[in-house]
Amino acid sequence: MRWVAASGHACNNPTQIRFRVDALPHGVPMSIVIRDVREHELDSVLALNNNAGLAILPLDSTKLQRFYEQAEYFRVAERDGNLAGFLVGFGSGSAHDSSNFAWFRDRYPEFFYIDRIVVASRRRGGGVGRAFYADVQSYTELRYPQLACEVFLDHGADAALLFHGSFGFREVGQNTMPDVDVRASMLMKDMCSYRWVKETYGGKLPEDLPWVGRPRHAATTASPSTGS
Repeated sequence: MRWVAASGHACNNPTQIRFRVDALPHGVPMSIVIRDVREHELDSVLALNNNAGLAILPLDSTKLQRFYEQAEYFRVAERDGNLAGFLVGFGSGSAHDSSNFAWFRDRYPEFFYIDRIVVASRRRGGGVGRAFYADVQSYTELRYPQLACEVFLDHGADAALLFHGSFGFREVGQNTMPDVDVRASMLMKDMCSYRWVKETYGGKLPEDLPWVGRPRHAATTASPSTGS
């Protein structure tokens, strides 16, 4: 997989990351663009989410709009002009109301949390998920010491656990989500570059590098979690 930074469109997408996957099973190279979501795409994002199966919790339009308004990272993958997936993430200072996010916040002072990643069924196995994780890790290691996510264990988790393990995630505990009675493996990955970036640049990253990107929304300071 290769990637290059490219300038974005003028409609609130200052940065795009283009990935080129050179070795697909059918032998045809594929270009994937990772960019910030646009508001008119939320209906398509909602359909992708709610057709993703049991490994992803359903969304309604109200909650998705809240993601759009509050998520620090909300990017889509585009191939051939069509949406191929999306990823939503929140910094540890967010007021995000997920019970799994609260589990991490009760135990770790600073991290970036992947709330969900969805890849369209027809695009699975084509490198979209790996492109997303390369992009979100690049974003995280400049800003947070750890990257957190979870995998649901009740619906055939081997593929997801292997995928995350191959990216260097480790299990740091398990959590049973109270509202849906789903057990999750809580995963964490240390961002090895974060300390150097922090010591070198403090909280002010260079603004003239397209691949650095920037948060969609500034993180808000959240009150201590109750874990509920």
